[in-house]
Amino acid sequence: MNVEDFDFHLPEELIAQTPLEHRSESRLMVLDKENGSIEHYRFKNIVDFLEEGDCLVLNDTKVLPARLFGQKGDTGANIEVLLLKQEDGDQWETLVKPAKRVRVGTEIVFGDGKLKAVCVGLKDHGGRILEFHYEGIFYEVLDELGEMPLPPYIRERLDEQDRYQTVFARERGSAAAPTAGLHFTEELLEDLKAKGIHIAFITLHVGLGTFRPVSVDNIEEHDMHAEFYQVSEGTARLLNEVKERGGRVITVGTTSTRTLETIASKHGKFVEENGWTNIFIYPGYEFKGIDALITNFHLPKSTLIMLVSALAGRENVLNAYETAVREKYRFFSFGDAMFIK
Repeated sequence: MNVEDFDFHLPEELIAQTPLEHRSESRLMVLDKENGSIEHYRFKNIVDFLEEGDCLVLNDTKVLPARLFGQKGDTGANIEVLLLKQEDGDQWETLVKPAKRVRVGTEIVFGDGKLKAVCVGLKDHGGRILEFHYEGIFYEVLDELGEMPLPPYIRERLDEQDRYQTVFARERGSAAAPTAGLHFTEELLEDLKAKGIHIAFITLHVGLGTFRPVSVDNIEEHDMHAEFYQVSEGTARLLNEVKERGGRVITVGTTSTRTLETIASKHGKFVEENGWTNIFIYPGYEFKGIDALITNFHLPKSTLIMLVSALAGRENVLNAYETAVREKYRFFSFGDAMFIK
């Protein structure tokens, strides 16, 4: 299967640069995966499409303010650092710009010395292992000095940092938000619960690989990045019970989807588990855990549009995306949503 099979024309002005004032007022396209029919609503209408006994699965990962701006300790040259994942103690895998200025032994100073880092190792593609030195609690220092690592296609500055967090974010560790969850408000979640819809949480820490383009022609040769996930015993039990009673498991976002499909593929059911997944879902994949999906509109030729196409059919999805462009839906992280039923 060729990467060009998942291309579509997207006018740049449809890439949402800022979030809407009210999260749940974004648009909602409802796509029937069986017949390809399309309907248009507001996201707050999602309550009407979920039934008593269904289970909505949310990713409660929290985005780190992982972008830091500092200076080299010896020359004062400006250095940008992006935290990717914690390695061991105060050592982190990072991306640095410009990478050529940061060698093993280089010291970087942030916030007038409130935070310092020393390069202790090299990685591919500009990656560096940095060891941080500070007083107090690292995450509190990071909250003070760091900025949200917005995706590269967002060029506007985000004034309210929490708008790139879901209202249910609680487990620190992501380099990017699980953006399908950004549409939910506390009030909307309460409306869903009042209707008898179960709410379950999983954790998958989103890595920057989620933005990495597919660089091969044959998508089966693409090497997926690995991300850490965690599912509790309570969530696994609830999901199994919902399935047994005939309810639907409805994931919010591709991150929740990949987490549940990783576990269901290994065990044939949902179990308590944590680990790393690099599952790559594209057309031909048979879903073993989820029944429906709430997601945003994704980049052309991305692994995310391939996952959506595996669930709803490539022709249905490309037709839906053409409709979204024609109807001027907002795309990507701060954009509108699609419910695949």
